[in-house]
This record gives sequence, C-alpha cells and structure tokens, in this order.
Amino acid sequence: MASKKKRGRRVLVLNGPSLNLLGQREPHLYGHETLDDIGKALRALGKELGCEIEMRQSNREGELIDWLHEAHTKFDGVVMNPAAYSHTSIAIADAISAIDCPTVEVHITNTHARESFRAASLTAAACIGSIVGMGTFSYVLGLRAIIDYLNAPKHG
Repeated sequence: MASKKKRGRRVLVLNGPSLNLLGQREPHLYGHETLDDIGKALRALGKELGCEIEMRQSNREGELIDWLHEAHTKFDGVVMNPAAYSHTSIAIADAISAIDCPTVEVHITNTHARESFRAASLTAAACIGSIVGMGTFSYVLGLRAIIDYLNAPKHG
C-alpha cells in the first residue's frame, strides 16, 4: 500500500502586547533577543521539523482574537505568548477554546515567580499546555510541543 506524503504543518506564532519591544524592554527580565531573533530561530527549527512558521505581534486584543479565528482554517497549530493578556483576557481564552486548532501558551519569564497577579493565566486553561520561564527558549519548546502533539497518533 502506497503511503501518503504528509503535507507540511503550518504553525502560527502569536505575540501579545509589548513583545515588539523585546531586546529593549526590561532586559534583566526578558533578555536581549528581539522578536525578530526569535522568529529566525523558529523558522530555522520549522525547516528542521518540516513546518512553516508565520509569526505575528499585536498590542491589540481584538487583532489577536481575529488571528486566532483565522488560525482555525489556515493553520495546524498555534504557539502563543499572550503576554499580559494571559492574566486578563477572557475574550482571548474564549477565542482559543472556540477554534479547532491546538494552542500552546509560552512565556519568557516564570510567571509563577513574579508578582502574584501574574501567577494565574486565564488563557492557559484553553491551551493544550504551557511553557514558562525558559527565556526565549520557551518558544522553541512550544514549537516542538505543538509539532509533537500534531504528529502523535490520535487515540479514540
């Protein structure tokens, strides 16, 4: 029996408010890498894993929600750093729940070791998993996690 060639996976990487300032913003917390640096690393890893990466950033909640809705039909998975919206946005959590597109939440810092209001993530519960506190490597782990999840045999 001839095997079907799997099409390449498409992963949307979404970034929330103030992540456009990475490399400048509080480098003692977030490091010196920029969002462009992260994008280059993810695209290189994506080639290795056989997936295409599209990376976007917005400071606007509604735009992130629109992109999540788009992911439903155009992407196989989402890696998302909702930034501060993870602690405040029921709307983003609802958008993640509404789409049939597995999502992994990532954070550069260990949100549990920071201010108490950062310990709770409203969006994490809508995701298949979360990776926090590994610096920008959280994105790499998030991409590997979503690809492994997508490639895993489905149990029914």
